[in-house]
Amino acid sequence: MNLDSRNYQNLHALESHLQYTFLDKHLLIQALTHRSCKARYNNERLEFLGDAVLDLLIGEYLFKKFKNANEGDLSKLRASIVNEQGFMKLALELDLGKYIFISQSEEYNAGRTKSSILSNAFEAIIGAIYLESGITKAAEITYRVLESCYKTIDLSLTNDYKTLLQELTQSLFSEIPTYELVSESGPDHQKLFEIAIVIDNKEYARCIGSSKKNAQQKCAKIAYEILESQKARLHRLKSKEQ
Repeated sequence: MNLDSRNYQNLHALESHLQYTFLDKHLLIQALTHRSCKARYNNERLEFLGDAVLDLLIGEYLFKKFKNANEGDLSKLRASIVNEQGFMKLALELDLGKYIFISQSEEYNAGRTKSSILSNAFEAIIGAIYLESGITKAAEITYRVLESCYKTIDLSLTNDYKTLLQELTQSLFSEIPTYELVSESGPDHQKLFEIAIVIDNKEYARCIGSSKKNAQQKCAKIAYEILESQKARLHRLKSKEQ
């Protein structure tokens, strides 16, 4: 892939966002190159490395920030950040979509906004920085982007409603929720999914999302709040009877 003046300008803008200047511009190019380009190289190996580096760095960050949190809470909090959606948010903070190299077909299919492509590019960028300048510099940049993206980092980030709901329904009904695909619509690059959630043979909600996972989380949140409200009301009634 040739580096024309436009590419140099784009790289310089990204480096300004990162507050880091690559000594090896081709390492940066590789970190930004999606496999759809069919180039001699792509960012998959750097993504693999960056994933491991970020897992360590964010784990260490949370360990130091939450001195009294137990292992379970720290694991849940790390999992809420160290995932495709979490890394996509960090990529968006850097406006990475403007700088990645993708094929024309991916361009047509809105590849610059795909969570998988964005999150992989962010992992690859951190992997490249680690390779070139080591763990201290990778940590400095990761933590700055993390704190810029997440204005408040606290245990509320662990609110995975699917997990919370599953724990609640197992205690109330001795079963787990069922998520049913009602319909899907839209073109391939902008699909919408309608999901229904059924618990104890009763439908609690229907929600539409840009992915099945997103729609399921929306349904789980509604069902969780309904059941928690019912549980609290039942508890109050029992207290009055006593």
